[in-house]
Amino acid sequence: MIFNKSTNRIISKKEIVCRSILSQARGLMFRKKHNLVMIFPKERTISLHNFFVFYPIEVIVLNEEMQVVEIKENFMPFTFWKSKEKGMYLIEMGNDKINDKMKNNIKIGDKLKIN
Repeated sequence: MIFNKSTNRIISKKEIVCRSILSQARGLMFRKKHNLVMIFPKERTISLHNFFVFYPIEVIVLNEEMQVVEIKENFMPFTFWKSKEKGMYLIEMGNDKINDKMKNNIKIGDKLKIN
């Protein structure tokens, strides 16, 4: 579960957690719409591609304190993106139902909790 501590709202009730390099490399490729969390060993600039993900997603970058430092909305299929800020956690929101509710619920500076 992903919970926004700043607004007391649930962002996602179920997501895929990727800790290994292989699971992070696959991400949402060839999957149905899901939400996904990537956990990196330390903060870093994050580069993503959206190849073989056939729907747009929202990307949220969190620093080591679980604070939102960057949001990429409408990351389209078959494109590239690189974060401007360093992050230790990355959330990919692919579930439409959650995305519609998520808009305006997550802002830069919000603190999140991932269970």
